[in-house]
Amino acid sequence: DTPGLEAFMLTARKRRRRFKVRTRTYLDSGLCFLEVKTRGARGTTVKRRMGYHPDDASRLTGSGRAFVAACLASAGVTGPAAARDVAAALRPVLATTYERTTLHLPEAEARATIDTSLTWRRLTPGGRTRTAGVAGAPQALRPTHLTAAIDGGEPVAVAGLAVVETKNPATPSPADRALWDAGHRPARISKYATGMALLHPELPANRWYRTLTHELADLFGTDRSSLESIGATRATASAA
Repeated sequence: DTPGLEAFMLTARKRRRRFKVRTRTYLDSGLCFLEVKTRGARGTTVKRRMGYHPDDASRLTGSGRAFVAACLASAGVTGPAAARDVAAALRPVLATTYERTTLHLPEAEARATIDTSLTWRRLTPGGRTRTAGVAGAPQALRPTHLTAAIDGGEPVAVAGLAVVETKNPATPSPADRALWDAGHRPARISKYATGMALLHPELPANRWYRTLTHELADLFGTDRSSLESIGATRATASAA
């Protein structure tokens, strides 16, 4: 992200002209891509990507920054000059790893991805992240017993949880119905935004608060009712 975490903050504030930049490396094949995600018409996600050398996965090259700037400008996120400034300011802030299984449902023209063994690792120095305009915002709940490890750059593992995303052309697929029958309902999760909210307690986390205190409650080493009580107390104090 940028030093001011523009990509995160635009998402946290539900801005339409938001963006996400990442490199993605497939460890089994060795393929690597630089990807830029923006919002298209009617809130659709537009993803553009370019082939990238795996050795550059942890940094942006000159051609990579030019690609990002072109994507941001063409998507209308900002003007060409500002897009170049944003691209020039980007630096790695989060590393995410997971194992992915993809299911193809040809008759329904749908597919589903299942991500397990999820880990997040912060790539910025512990303790401080430059942000603007977040005073009084609801704070992410962060496990105290993991603070030293998180600030030291150790990964946080999410055990016993699968992130399932169904991708359908129009109507619910058999995968959706199977999940509903098993008692699972859609939950808001962006692996980037949720990971950042967990690892940076100074950031606003209201959009991902339920995920942090329910689906990820086991990370905190306490029961959910305690987390909800703490969250209610903080929310009341912030409204103040």
